[in-house]
Amino acid sequence: MERGVVIRAGALYLPIVVALLAGRMQKQPPRQFAACLLSFLWALPTLVVLQRLNLWAGWWSYPNAGPSLCGMPLELYLGWVVLWGGMPQLLFPRTRLWMVAAVMVALDLVAMPLCAPVVALGSHWLVGEAVAVTLVLVPALCIARWTWTDTNLAWRAAMQVATSGLIFLYLCPEVVFALRPGVGWQRLFMMPSWQRQLWLQIVFLCSIPGVAAVMEFAERGLGTPIPYDPPKRLVTSGVYRYIANPMQLSCAVVMVLWAAMLRNPWLLIPAAISIVYSAGLAEWDERDDLAQRFGVDWLAYRSAVRSWRVRWTPYAMGTPARLYIARTCGPCSEVRAWFEAHELTGLQLVDAETLPAGTIRRIRYVPADGSGEVEGVRAVGRALEHLNLGWALAGATLRLPIVWWIVQTVMDASGLGPRTICSATTDCSAGSSPRSS
Repeated sequence: MERGVVIRAGALYLPIVVALLAGRMQKQPPRQFAACLLSFLWALPTLVVLQRLNLWAGWWSYPNAGPSLCGMPLELYLGWVVLWGGMPQLLFPRTRLWMVAAVMVALDLVAMPLCAPVVALGSHWLVGEAVAVTLVLVPALCIARWTWTDTNLAWRAAMQVATSGLIFLYLCPEVVFALRPGVGWQRLFMMPSWQRQLWLQIVFLCSIPGVAAVMEFAERGLGTPIPYDPPKRLVTSGVYRYIANPMQLSCAVVMVLWAAMLRNPWLLIPAAISIVYSAGLAEWDERDDLAQRFGVDWLAYRSAVRSWRVRWTPYAMGTPARLYIARTCGPCSEVRAWFEAHELTGLQLVDAETLPAGTIRRIRYVPADGSGEVEGVRAVGRALEHLNLGWALAGATLRLPIVWWIVQTVMDASGLGPRTICSATTDCSAGSSPRSS
């Protein structure tokens, strides 16, 4: 049998067989399934990104590639996805991460030269190997281990957002371009610059509800959207005050816009599949699961908030959240007056002066259950979700991880940073004058 055929078959089936045997030999708890799934999903698009970089840098090549994706033989691509995205999580679920990474890198360093003539290594292929380890292997191992051990929730959620974006906005188009050859990504660069920037900004804005929903799961629900790693608490705050399925709706809208921007109707197929899955199987499974876990609260929420019909006014139940904001003077009093001039749903404005002196230095938002309080710019962003849908989306944008930090830094540098106020029972006449928090 031709050597190239053997190498292709081995590259595909050997990792699959090893992964299946490892899965059969040990009991697989539900969280390990979620860990393997996320690791696999990370490897799927990032290996294609790696191949795009390889086409530019020339670290290695694939003579006579045959059926391929971006010039990478399908057998090697799928085998590599299983090798780095699934096998380590099944073989070494409890081994230290650096040891697992060392084993997989050593295996790759041995295997790559043995794959000739299917793979032709360039003079700088070790540079490509380092990029592959950094871009694909290490993040895949990290998200799997963090999911398995239920740690680093914020990083897990961020990587899930990145994974979804890479799959829907990069991998799906790459697959379509491979099956239906055309101008591909050149469509982006053929349009005028202003038009491209406008399209990208619209796509970004429409993705905010989905990103904000993942943040809400992590911050308030202590979980993620992935099965077997769900929120531990019912989430009815943030964008969930306005729609029950913000992630699915945001994803569908973004994919339709992406297809329109690239002028490729075939990209509507993933959007259609996403909508059918969300409105069918996912809706049915989540409805039963959430009703069982959260009971009356979930039923009350779903009776008021629909899956695909967006509310204009926010949903609120039970005890209102509290926004501690100074009344005595300064910029905070002006912000307070602005909120008082608007109708708030499920939010109570409380004088910051009612707290003990020195215990509050910024505007503070305290949820109804008392957990997950935030201050400063993020508190204002939280308060905006109690007005209406438009302000809620503005608040969600303001609370995005990098955005809020930049805005807060600019405000602090402009003299609007943290300040100390006196409590209502403290005489401030002998000391510093009361200042806004």
